Amino acid sequence: MFTFLGETMSRLIPLPIPAAIWGLILLLLALMLKIIEPEQIKETSRFLAALLPALFVAPTVGLMDQGKTLLPQLPAVILIVALSTVLTFGISGMITQKLRKGKQAESHE
Repeated sequence: MFTFLGETMSRLIPLPIPAAIWGLILLLLALMLKIIEPEQIKETSRFLAALLPALFVAPTVGLMDQGKTLLPQLPAVILIVALSTVLTFGISGMITQKLRKGKQAESHE
């Protein structure tokens, strides 16, 4: 259902956002608004999470196949990956701390 709605939104809204992202946003909203419960998607979520490693094999092989083409850009790629990893860790940590402080404040009230 969310895939269909995402496809529809992607066609109707003139933004460069893929249909899959629209579908995930709608799913998140439905979960946040308690339109659907996590238990309703638990089994499917676990199945898809188990498939994730297999989904990365083809792109990785493709990158290895283009090694000579990518080699001159390797230092820039390593720098970007390192910086984005550090940035992701930092932002994730700050968000987690804020959420934990918010939950602790709620429990003390």
